Amino acid sequence: MLSRVANSLFWLGRYMERAENYARFIDVNLNLSIDLPPDLKEQWDPLISATGDRELFVELFGEDFNRENSIYFLAFDQRNQNALISTIQNARENARIVRENIPRETWEVLNELHFYVARQHKRGIWKKEDIGSCFKEIKNQLQLLNGISAGTIPRTQGWFFTKMGQFLERADKTSRILDVKYHFLLPSIEDVGSPLDFLHWTALLKSVSGFNAYRRMFGKIDPSRIVQYLVLNRFFPRSIFFCLLEAERCLHEISQEPLGYSNPAEKVIGNLRADLEYADVNDLFKFGLHEYLDQLQIRMNEISKAIDDQYFKIQPNFSTEFQQQT
Repeated sequence: MLSRVANSLFWLGRYMERAENYARFIDVNLNLSIDLPPDLKEQWDPLISATGDRELFVELFGEDFNRENSIYFLAFDQRNQNALISTIQNARENARIVRENIPRETWEVLNELHFYVARQHKRGIWKKEDIGSCFKEIKNQLQLLNGISAGTIPRTQGWFFTKMGQFLERADKTSRILDVKYHFLLPSIEDVGSPLDFLHWTALLKSVSGFNAYRRMFGKIDPSRIVQYLVLNRFFPRSIFFCLLEAERCLHEISQEPLGYSNPAEKVIGNLRADLEYADVNDLFKFGLHEYLDQLQIRMNEISKAIDDQYFKIQPNFSTEFQQQT
């Protein structure tokens, strides 16, 4: 497969996953604001910090983390390259480049979604009071795209590049939302076990679509179990460990080397997967959860760079180089 095509499919997976995450994060935060006690303000600062774009927000809006500014920045501000409108536009552009490699239905739904978001931007939907339906629609359309792909795309190299991008993006966003929610919303001693504490941890689980599955497995809301579930669980599709397992499997499917590693990308992801496989949640807290997640994010960035070096950069032609030297 051409590196240009592989690169576009990889980023198509990442951008679609990023857009779905943003739509869900905003929707969950809107619902949380309804349940908060009347004397508490909506908390948009932690969500913007979770996206990694807090510095840009402050540059554009100062410290005014109100509802209107925050939703506009996260969803419709084209100055923010990670905003919903930007990621959907980027996903559409990558899909356009590889239209012959994706189902026609994928292109049609993604194209419709692009124009739907553009219409909402033109309407100034972020200024409206009842805007939850907008983000539910975006989330549903992105999930529809995942369903179309799962049911129609052959499991060839193109599929595995797309899924690898999706799982790496998902692992990154799970680590960020857990890190920021835990760091910003860590309650004082008197708040532990309170209804407000329950609301925040519930919102965290809903942010990764894990609330119902977690309650079926553990029942009681318990911070250490939530951390274990979102970082180390091998069965929950949005846990960091699960995502790295699947991304590593995609790499091996692409290289056709089922054991060990055959290139630096497989080596770095295998090292991180092994560390998580033998990790214990108590070790995470002893190390410091924020510090642990920070290191995870650095190592996941190293994985992305190794994949880029291995598959997407144009490698020098040895025979041509040899001829030039002689």
